[in-house]
Amino acid sequence: MKTREITVGLVGNPNCGKTTIFNALTGARQKVANWSGVTVEKREGRLKHAGAAIRVIDLPGIYSLTSYSMEEIITRDFIIDDRPDVIVNVVDAGNLERNLYLTTQLINIGARSVIALNMFDEAANKGLVIDSERLGTLLGMPVVKTVGTRSIGITELLDRIVQVAQGADETARHIHIPFGDDVEAEIRAIQQKMREDETIGKRYSTRWLSVRLLERDTDAVKKLKAYPGHETIMEQVAKSRAVLEKHFDDDIETIISDRRYGFIAGAVRESVKKTAPRRVDVSDKIDRVITNRYLGFPILFLFLWALFHLTFALGEYPMNLIESGVHPVGLAVERLMP
Repeated sequence: MKTREITVGLVGNPNCGKTTIFNALTGARQKVANWSGVTVEKREGRLKHAGAAIRVIDLPGIYSLTSYSMEEIITRDFIIDDRPDVIVNVVDAGNLERNLYLTTQLINIGARSVIALNMFDEAANKGLVIDSERLGTLLGMPVVKTVGTRSIGITELLDRIVQVAQGADETARHIHIPFGDDVEAEIRAIQQKMREDETIGKRYSTRWLSVRLLERDTDAVKKLKAYPGHETIMEQVAKSRAVLEKHFDDDIETIISDRRYGFIAGAVRESVKKTAPRRVDVSDKIDRVITNRYLGFPILFLFLWALFHLTFALGEYPMNLIESGVHPVGLAVERLMP
C-alpha cells in the first residue's frame, strides 16, 4: 500500500537560515519556478525519510501573516488553501522574541507546526541556554535545535515532521494565544455570528478570521464577502472593534499585537537562561570579519587586487632571470646564422 506524500511548508523571517534548512533537507532534489500569476520564486524539493515521501516547499521569507505584501499573501494563502500537512517554522535562536511573532500567527491560523530552532550554536556563543522542550510545551509544537549550514539536527527535524503529520507527536497540540478577557469576549461574539454559516468554519479557523477582521485585514474581508451572511458578521466586527478601542483607548492592531508580544515574552522568560558569552578565539574573530555581510566582498576584492599585483611584482624576478639567460643564447644563434 502506497503511503500518502507529506507536504511541508517552510516559513520564517528573512535571514533566519531558512534556505540552508531547505538545502539540508532536500539536497540537490530541487526545482525552481514561480508562484502562479506572480514573479515571486517558488522552490520545492522531495525526499524520503522513515518510509515516508516528503515534499518540501520553501515559502517566501516574511515577518508576519498579514496581507501587506505579495510574499505574505502567498504564504498565508498556501497555508489556508493548500493545507500542508506540516509547517516548519525556521526561527533564529539568537533573536527569539522577534522571530516568534510569526509563530504566534501560525498558532492562531491553526497550522500544525514544527519549529527548527536554527543557528542555536550562535545563540549559545551569546550565552543563551534554550530549553527547547519547555519552549515546545508552551507553544504546543515540537522544537528541534538545528544548524542548517552543517546539517545538524536535520534527521531529528525529519523525525518530528513525520510524527506531527501522522498525529503521533506528544508535544503537538492546539493552543490559543490569550488576548485577555475583554478581547476574548468580542472574538467569541464574532465567532458566534460566523457559526450561523457552517461552511465558513469548514474553510477557515473562525478564531483566526475573527482576529484578522478585527485587525482590519482587507484580504480577510474579501474572503468573508464570498459568504451570504457577511454583512451581519461585519456589523458585529465593527461593534466589537469600537468597544475594544474605546475601552483600551488604543487601536485594535496595537492591542492585539501587544498581547502577542506579551505571550512571547512569557514563553522566552520561562525557557531561556542567559549565561556568560563564550570566549571567542582568534580564528572565530577572523571568520566574523571575513564572512561579514558588509565587509566580506570588499575584503575579497582587496585580496584579489593584491594577488593580481603580487603576481606581476614577484613574477618580474624569474622573468628577468629567464631573459638574461635567453639573450646570450639568442646572440650566439644570430652569429651562427649566415
